[in-house]
Amino acid sequence: MTAPEVVVSGVGKTYGRVRALDDVSLTLRPGTLTALVGPSGCGKSTLLRMIAGLEDVTSGTVRIDGAEPEALRARGDIAVAFQDASLLPWRSVRSNVALALKLARRPAAPDRVDELIRTVGLAGFETARPAELSGGMRQRAAIARALVTEPKLLLLDEPFGAVDELTRRRLNVELPPLWARSPTTALLVTHSIPEAVLLADEVVVMSDRPGRVAARVSVPIERPRRAAHLHSPEFHTLVDEVGDLLGVDREVFEEATQ
Repeated sequence: MTAPEVVVSGVGKTYGRVRALDDVSLTLRPGTLTALVGPSGCGKSTLLRMIAGLEDVTSGTVRIDGAEPEALRARGDIAVAFQDASLLPWRSVRSNVALALKLARRPAAPDRVDELIRTVGLAGFETARPAELSGGMRQRAAIARALVTEPKLLLLDEPFGAVDELTRRRLNVELPPLWARSPTTALLVTHSIPEAVLLADEVVVMSDRPGRVAARVSVPIERPRRAAHLHSPEFHTLVDEVGDLLGVDREVFEEATQ
């Protein structure tokens, strides 16, 4: 089994009179993680949803290994972690995570379910219901749910937005090796430039609406990546490059990320 190649060709999206995306073309290389960054409202999440087959394109095409996204979804090979955890309120954490295996028609894997629950920092909460968890804890359960099926295509839409900064940094380091165990191509939508550089093999910078690909920045930092990389000159050079492409004032950005 190999990781898929995702090819987005000339994609546009219109909502009524609003042109959200215009002539977007990019390729997600097999086995890599690509991060999408850009201004709010530039269509990052819309593009992710179209790659997932959850939203139709107005123009252009999205192909995964030459097929439409629905073909991969039908095999249970796409997993998505959204900004909203969307856990089933009557199920426990363990049951919510395990449900993803059932829906993907995969064998039960209780050991893997519990391993992921521990990794995202929810050990001891396996039997808790979503109402008993904080927003950040619910989001961590949703991330575990997305990873448990070992998807071929992993789509992450601001998955760490509701998580506190310390947990966010820990997950940024500890989760990538989990999806690297199996052949996986991944796409991350994030507003955090340091997170994009730490996690991605390539950062795609989007323009303001209508969203277009403004630039692509390769991230040659060796893997596995550790928290120590956050302090390396190479890391800061790449963060500054992406920030400059987004029009972020460097001094203001550095103060905001201290």
